[in-house]
Amino acid sequence: MCGLSGEVRFDGGRPDLAAVERMTDVMEPRGPDGRGAWSQGAVALGHRRLKIIDLSERGAQPMTDARLGLTAVFNGCVYNHREVRRRLEGVGHRFFSDSDTEVFVKAYAEWGRECVDHLVGMFAFAVVEHHTGRVVLGRDRLGIKPLYVTQDAARLRFASTLPALLAGGGVDTSIDPVALHQYMSWHGTVPAPRTVLAGVRKVPPATVRVIEPDGTQQDHCYWQPSYTRHSALGADPALWREAVHEALRTAVRRRTVADVPVGVLLSGGLDSSLIVALLAEEGQEGLPTFAMGFESENGEDGDEFHYSDLVARTFSTDHHQFMIPSDRLPAALEGAIGAMSEPMVSHDAVAFHMLSEQVAKDVKVVLCGQGADEVFAGYHWYPPIASAAREDAPAAYADAYFDRTHGDLTAMLHAGTAAARDVSTDFVRAHMAAPGAETSLDAALRMDVHALMPDDPVKRVDNMTMAWGLEARVPFLDHELVELAAACPPELKLAQGGKAVLKDIGREILPPEVVDRPKGYFPVPGVRHMAEPVLARVRDALTAPEARRRGIFDQRHVARLLAEPDRHRAKRGANTLWQVASLELWLQVHGVH
Repeated sequence: MCGLSGEVRFDGGRPDLAAVERMTDVMEPRGPDGRGAWSQGAVALGHRRLKIIDLSERGAQPMTDARLGLTAVFNGCVYNHREVRRRLEGVGHRFFSDSDTEVFVKAYAEWGRECVDHLVGMFAFAVVEHHTGRVVLGRDRLGIKPLYVTQDAARLRFASTLPALLAGGGVDTSIDPVALHQYMSWHGTVPAPRTVLAGVRKVPPATVRVIEPDGTQQDHCYWQPSYTRHSALGADPALWREAVHEALRTAVRRRTVADVPVGVLLSGGLDSSLIVALLAEEGQEGLPTFAMGFESENGEDGDEFHYSDLVARTFSTDHHQFMIPSDRLPAALEGAIGAMSEPMVSHDAVAFHMLSEQVAKDVKVVLCGQGADEVFAGYHWYPPIASAAREDAPAAYADAYFDRTHGDLTAMLHAGTAAARDVSTDFVRAHMAAPGAETSLDAALRMDVHALMPDDPVKRVDNMTMAWGLEARVPFLDHELVELAAACPPELKLAQGGKAVLKDIGREILPPEVVDRPKGYFPVPGVRHMAEPVLARVRDALTAPEARRRGIFDQRHVARLLAEPDRHRAKRGANTLWQVASLELWLQVHGVH
């Protein structure tokens, strides 16, 4: 819900209102229902609104409470806003709207930066204290809602998207060699605080950043679950099944809070099917569900309609099915790249973008199954990591997960853009060595859930849905469910080929065929196998004058990739040409020179 922007001056000057206006305008797709701006002293705020809760103008933003001396912009949803409101009313606060943004403003007035501890939801925010000039930025526990910043000695700007900051101007757009190394190691993922652009950073998940009028800043990390066996549930599979089932029920129920219709993106996999089944359990009838498929390419099927149809029939949903012909991919590719706040390698971004366009015609909120594989160890690379000794976990992780070695990566890059050392392995080693993770699998899951996932599947879904004014909610990233899963014994996750706890729940409420099916994904064969229309666009991008001037990649290596576009693969099977092209395409589409 929404897009926010702003500027804070540290040099005694007034904020550049025209720049804030430009940043705000770029985010119109995120918030097509309203636009607002506010400025006082050294601070200016902008906002685009997607109306989900309190559809009246009383919920418009930026929201000012003159009595409390606060102005805020907010993106996301506080699922427990009614409960928090009752608590605040109990200590004397009075409300003028039914908006969850107003609940946030009053919560900040009551608890300061600790207000986030009382909020259940997904959010990014900026709040200005009129009497001190202090500006406070914050982001939800799992980083579901984005928040980008760029700054120099004179000012700081922030926005919900990186392209919005580019529209403001004055951004250092040189390539960050460390981020580039991570991008090429982790199939497009660059964890906070970095981005591929040296001049843009991200507020990390679960972080509140306090910015003083003189520019001094302090970050406060307010949440991190313990990945240890501290639960009273022990190792009893039945107890864990019941506990996770109840926590998932709560997570799904919370995400139906809205004053507009809510649907589900139904792939037919275990995760989205569980969401549909749990909503049916709650008494939902005629639930809108949505599935998409693509034409087959190179012998690979492009749809999973068999499974999504089965779930839709079982629970009598109002099911919508979309089949996309391959000749629509080039135009769709351009739109998806334009919607990306950062370059993404996962080709299902194209599918999510096209699906979101259709879904937004029927609903404004959808639930989806992202996060279950990371939270409950569903991917095939987890068992070899789990079997490694604790001290060997970083090496096992790199062997199982990285796209390529440091040496192979360096050989792909122009000398000026290559990192001097294996910074990606350094990151993994430091993250996995931190206290609070009991086993090798615990350390791997903690890194995936809290460092990598916000900047791959979570960001992908947010960017592609919000490009059409559609809000996506992710029950498997409910923070209480994540806390519970973090304590779950590894063997109860890894059994049955992964996600055993979820599969046990599925056996009670889903058709067996859905639970025991081979693991699927959102296939886009035309991209995975470089179908001719996609290849033509990739070739144009990589041979364009600006690509040659930029010189990120060794031109001899690029020529080899283009000569055999479907041959060169990363260790886990991703198309190397697509990884290389995704970055250059993103830079060109967003006008980065």
